Amino acid sequence: MSRLATRFEQLKSQHRKALVSYVMAGDPHPQVTVPLLHQMVDAGVDVLELGLPFSDPMADGPVIALAAERALAGGTNTFDALDMVKAFREKDQTTPVVLMGYLNPVEVIGYEKFVAYAKACGVDGILLVDLPPEASKQLGDVLKQNDMDQIFLLAPTSTDQRIQHVVNQASGFVYYVSLKGVTGAATLDTAEAAARIAKIKSKTNVPVGVGFGISDAASAKAMGQVADAVIVGSAFVKNFASLPADEATQKTVEKVKELRAALDELS
Repeated sequence: MSRLATRFEQLKSQHRKALVSYVMAGDPHPQVTVPLLHQMVDAGVDVLELGLPFSDPMADGPVIALAAERALAGGTNTFDALDMVKAFREKDQTTPVVLMGYLNPVEVIGYEKFVAYAKACGVDGILLVDLPPEASKQLGDVLKQNDMDQIFLLAPTSTDQRIQHVVNQASGFVYYVSLKGVTGAATLDTAEAAARIAKIKSKTNVPVGVGFGISDAASAKAMGQVADAVIVGSAFVKNFASLPADEATQKTVEKVKELRAALDELS
């Protein structure tokens, strides 16, 4: 059983919801990322989502787009990000790590080479925002050969047919984008999102996580009532835009504890 499947089964048996955190690899500089990941896990994160720095992050709002710029300016590339997972695994062999990024760097490296190295470093799954299921078979086959999960997005505009198509291929978890917009948007309609998540869950046994627009205890708790996981990114990443790294790390850890406490009220 994969780390992701194991973690979700553990949480389900405990009647708890997963907190999935997004961190941009190398933001604001490479030395910050691995210690930050460990501190976030210690504070209550269940699954880590590591962003791969990319120059044109089309699905991301300004907070994460600027984080990618900082990481690239600091010299972090895709292989550096994978090496961060390898370093993280020296102390943590159980927390699932999912890569989130864009197709271009992976294509440049080559699917086989990229997946093989990611597997060797301890990566459990990958979500490429701009790779739709219709075009994902080649990468999906390579991931399956390496026992890694391929994670797909669903949106408020996804039709019933589209939902079924995605859940038929998804593994690890399904990522539901809770609003029409980019990461960090603040217009989350919890009632609408809850209805959509219920529809998705009726079509699959794969866990469903919800992200985009979740930034505080109230929104995390609202989404945790219906989803298997809440996914938070911009609320963490924004700390590194204006604060020294040590202060930003502390603020991030405090936010993790806030969200973890809110989710644990549901158990």
